[in-house]
Amino acid sequence: MKLLAIETATDACSVALQSGGTLAERSSSEPRVHAALVLEMVYECLRESALELPDLDVLVFGCGPGSFTGVRIATAVTQGLAFGADLPVVPVSTLAGHAVSCWRQTGATRIAVAVDARMDECYWGLFCVDAGGVAQGLGQERLTEPGAIPVPDGNAWTGAGSGWQEFPSLGQAMEGVVDRVEPAVLPLARDLLATGCRLFSDGGGVPAHEALPVYLRESVAWKGGR
Repeated sequence: MKLLAIETATDACSVALQSGGTLAERSSSEPRVHAALVLEMVYECLRESALELPDLDVLVFGCGPGSFTGVRIATAVTQGLAFGADLPVVPVSTLAGHAVSCWRQTGATRIAVAVDARMDECYWGLFCVDAGGVAQGLGQERLTEPGAIPVPDGNAWTGAGSGWQEFPSLGQAMEGVVDRVEPAVLPLARDLLATGCRLFSDGGGVPAHEALPVYLRESVAWKGGR
C-alpha cells in the first residue's frame, strides 16, 4: 500500500511517504513556517519515491488536537491534495502520533499523552501501541485541567508530551502509576502511517470534504507554535 502522511499540529512539520517497504520523509522543527514548507516536502517525498500523487492509495493526516493553525494547515493541504487526485483520506489523532513517537523512541507500549494546551489546560489521551506501531485509544481524548484528569488503571504507564513538564502536579498525582515521562516527544508524519493504514483497512477512509480537524477547544489562537 502507498500512503502519504502529513503532520503539522506541533512545532514539528513533517511528511512521510510509505510505499511497500520503503519510506521517504522530510521534517523541520521550525515553528510558524509550516505552511511555507509542507507542500515542498510532499513533492520531495513523491520525487524520492518515483511516484505521482494519483499513484497513492490514501492520504493520512494528523487531525489534532494541537496548534489551531497547525491543525488547519494539515487539514487544508490534505483536502486540496485529495480533491485534486481523487484520493481517500484517513484522519489520525495527533495525540496518537505522540504515543507512537514515544513507542518508537523508547519501546513503551502503555502511554499517557498530556500536551500543553495553554490557558492552564492540557490535551489528554491514553493509548496502547502494538508491535506494528498501531496506536489504539483507551477512552475518549479530552481537553481538561490537569487536576481533573483521572488516574489511569494499572501501572507501568509512560507519560509523553509537553504537559508533563508544564504541569508538575500531574506527575505527582500519577506517582506509582506513571513510571517515567518523555516531555520532549513530538509526533512525526511517520508515526501516523501504521495507525492510518490500519484505520483505512478497517474502512476508516473518508472523502476529502469529510477530512475534518479536531480542536477539542473551539476558540484559541495559535501562540508560539503550539
